[in-house]
Amino acid sequence: MSARRALITGGSGQLGSDLQELLGGRGWELTAPTHAQLDVTDDRVVGEAFAHARPEVVFNCAAFHNIEVCESEEEEAARVNVRAVKRLAQLCEDAAAVFVHLSTNYVFDGARAAGGYVEADLPAPRSVYAITKHAGEHAALAYCDRTLVVRTAGLYGLHGSASKGGNFVTRMLVRAREQGELRVVADQRLNPTYTADLAAGLLAPLEADVTGVLHLTSSGSCSWHEFTCAIMDIAGVEVPVHAIETTVSPGAVARPLNGTLASEVGPAAGFEPLRPWRDALADYMHRAGLAKA
Repeated sequence: MSARRALITGGSGQLGSDLQELLGGRGWELTAPTHAQLDVTDDRVVGEAFAHARPEVVFNCAAFHNIEVCESEEEEAARVNVRAVKRLAQLCEDAAAVFVHLSTNYVFDGARAAGGYVEADLPAPRSVYAITKHAGEHAALAYCDRTLVVRTAGLYGLHGSASKGGNFVTRMLVRAREQGELRVVADQRLNPTYTADLAAGLLAPLEADVTGVLHLTSSGSCSWHEFTCAIMDIAGVEVPVHAIETTVSPGAVARPLNGTLASEVGPAAGFEPLRPWRDALADYMHRAGLAKA
């Protein structure tokens, strides 16, 4: 893909960091401020960043995604996940820029017995986080004609997740070594997705000028329990990993039991699927120095 100018919000996050590495290596002119450098809810600062970057493409990787905190900080969740998205979409529309907005499998309620949700399925969000992310999708699509909403799931990458104290892989490894055993839900399914693969996978729809909604995840799906067992196997950490059922205590946030995404848009457009989740996990853990020798 030819070099272009891009603005990446949430530039220091897992996906933002991988986008910088990938696109920078291809000669793109990048502006990728950290959260501390660019508060997406500050219209003045965002406008200045946009004027400085003069982007042809904006990748919105910024989000308020701590699910529990969203429940108690509804207004902030809406500011980040909806209002800021609307402002960015308006700026993109005015500048004839492409707006790539990242969303989540949580927009679905997960009640489907089997199979993954495709782009045409009707969302049914069941938490403040999910509701605001779904509303953000509508804002992005409504205010910029060149919007691509990319729903993904189970992200992990070399740069961790600061708001969650690392990604799921690193948190499970720490917990296993500290506790000597793990208890992980086996009735919630997802597509664990390596952010380096996701970053690369965004280029094909950009090249093809695809707009609308696209589901993009690693190939295949598993339960959180299966994912954890694979992590321990690749790391060579021998601890019991007990399979448990999901229980939701009063006032707690409900998570989708079936958080699996599938795509009809990608295959119809001829896009290559991302590699299987287990292959991607092994690659990530080797790169991160987490795999057994």
